[in-house]
Amino acid sequence: MGHVLAWASVGIGIGMVSVSPGMAQSFPQKPVRIVVPFSAGGASDIIARTLAAELTEIFGQNVFVDNRGGAGTVLGTEIVARAPPDGHTLLVNTPSYTINGGVRKLPYDSISDFAAVGLIAVTPLMLITHPSLPVRSVKDLIALAKSQPGQLIYASSGQGSPTHMGMELLRFSGVRMTHVPYKGAAPALTDLVGGHVQLMQTSVIVAKPHTSTGRLRAIAMTTSKRSVALPDVPTIAETIPGYEVLNWWGLMVPAKTPGGVIERLNAEVAKVMSRNSNRERFSAEGVEAAPGSSAEFSAMLRAEIAKWGKVGREISLKLD
Repeated sequence: MGHVLAWASVGIGIGMVSVSPGMAQSFPQKPVRIVVPFSAGGASDIIARTLAAELTEIFGQNVFVDNRGGAGTVLGTEIVARAPPDGHTLLVNTPSYTINGGVRKLPYDSISDFAAVGLIAVTPLMLITHPSLPVRSVKDLIALAKSQPGQLIYASSGQGSPTHMGMELLRFSGVRMTHVPYKGAAPALTDLVGGHVQLMQTSVIVAKPHTSTGRLRAIAMTTSKRSVALPDVPTIAETIPGYEVLNWWGLMVPAKTPGGVIERLNAEVAKVMSRNSNRERFSAEGVEAAPGSSAEFSAMLRAEIAKWGKVGREISLKLD
């Protein structure tokens, strides 16, 4: 996974850990809870339940999902931050975790209160426009936006969401547009198809049915490299070097969780996500299994927190 390895030089340790092989062998000693800071039914919940079912078999202990949505993922995340650091309470986090670290006043520290277990999976976003917008490339979009500062209207799935922050990242290329936040991707996409807004970023699986029929236009992918599934769609990075926005899922535990336990969790999660059946299942939904080391994931988190903090300061975004 090139996009993961690229972060590995940033630093290690969202919470430094020490290795305890003996404890890893005896782990887990009781049921394991996976906290999902979203309501049931979404992608995070599906991924967590896949892990829970297969880890239950591997560990011989019940692994269950606890949905704790609310407060922009802060509610569920705080539960894990305050849990005993023994590996029996896990957090499935997403870009909301790193965005919150730069734009919210939090009841926990995004770096010192957690330890990274590993990345689980990633999915790209796609930049799409209504066909009436006279652009067919990122270069066209930048030129048009610069000629009409603030006049282009883009949708997102909510304030501080990856689809919001990814669009605002274009500010560093001198682009200024007007943001209309929605309560989720579905209503935003409905208004984009209807021509009430002009463009947005959203997941490929949501966008593809509309771009393939011409109701919407695919402009670019937000990944650093072109998608194997959609090789004809260029990346934003081909026009703006270094640009990358991923929707991702990762696993974390409270700080001071023994290193041996973290290594065991990392190895077993990688095993689950590397199985062909799971790879094929998630690939069909536009999600790529992306297991990696805890050090790589830790470095990625630090880089993402810094990146989104910079964007948040640029747009003076503060979420309650």
